[in-house]
Amino acid sequence: MSIKDIITVPDETLKKISSPIEKVGQNEKKLIKDLFETMYHSNGIGLAAVQVGILKRILVLDVSNKKDQKKPISFINPIIKRVSNETSIYEEGCLSIPDTFIEIERPKICEVEYIDIDGKKRNLKCDGLLSTCLQHEINHLDGKLIIDNLSKLKRDLIIKKISKNKKDPDRIIV
Repeated sequence: MSIKDIITVPDETLKKISSPIEKVGQNEKKLIKDLFETMYHSNGIGLAAVQVGILKRILVLDVSNKKDQKKPISFINPIIKRVSNETSIYEEGCLSIPDTFIEIERPKICEVEYIDIDGKKRNLKCDGLLSTCLQHEINHLDGKLIIDNLSKLKRDLIIKKISKNKKDPDRIIV
């Protein structure tokens, strides 16, 4: 297992659509382990393969409480089959958009069809934080980011700020 570098905006890779997986082989299983290791190392609760520059429809999640035992779930080729009319709002952050949190309204409940790490087709109905996180990560696989919900002006300001911080690595943020 290895920790991967997480790419951040304005990297154009984040806007690309990820390709479906034909077969769950050793490479996909290793990628899933690497994604979990990278996500935990970065204190995230979700990570899509595209965020480490790999355009495969794979994502990992663990929305368990930090005090609880870890509950990792991997999703291959996830497809949202149903969503509720009822919505919820969470202040979402993203490992690819550092130090940025945006209130996003999403369907409260979603039902997802996916393939697990063993290659078995599964269905999962989820709500709350799990539903929000899963929808967020599936958006990544489709080349969509949380900042896409903002006006062009706000989006450009966030990207400019992140780009400046990348160019100024000695800058101290208190």
